Amino acid sequence: MLRWLWFSLLIIVFDQLSKQLIEASFMVYETLSVLPFFNLTLAYNEGAAFSFLSDQGGWQRWFFAFVAAFVTIVLVIWLSRLKDEKVLAISLALVIGGAIGNLIDRLMLGYVIDFLDFFYGQYHWPAFNVADIAISVGVFLMFVDALFGQSNRVGR
Repeated sequence: MLRWLWFSLLIIVFDQLSKQLIEASFMVYETLSVLPFFNLTLAYNEGAAFSFLSDQGGWQRWFFAFVAAFVTIVLVIWLSRLKDEKVLAISLALVIGGAIGNLIDRLMLGYVIDFLDFFYGQYHWPAFNVADIAISVGVFLMFVDALFGQSNRVGR
């Protein structure tokens, strides 16, 4: 099932290219209104999801880099041991690609580049990126597969 790692590579490339394009086109916190509920806004996240621990003085960079690297290794091992579990393989590949995409930022820059800004009125969802989307979709597919996947059907 390691053949699914090409999908992880595709996520990494798309994530890094999108971040480079945004960073080359915007100043930090510069915003381009795209839709009444969506902006492109360059933001730097030194923490984890929702900027968790972003104000902790720098140690979190290495902590989150270690966590991402460890999780990626565990997921690659898990992926290598799968048999014919296509949905789970795709899920793992998505999470691996997203984790590596954000890990590259964290190691090279010290922060993760975010730029997708959805909002309603004055309420903004925290900005995110392509890697975050891949991780979220991958985890969602894992849950769906765990609940409704082929291995969970009666009579199997």
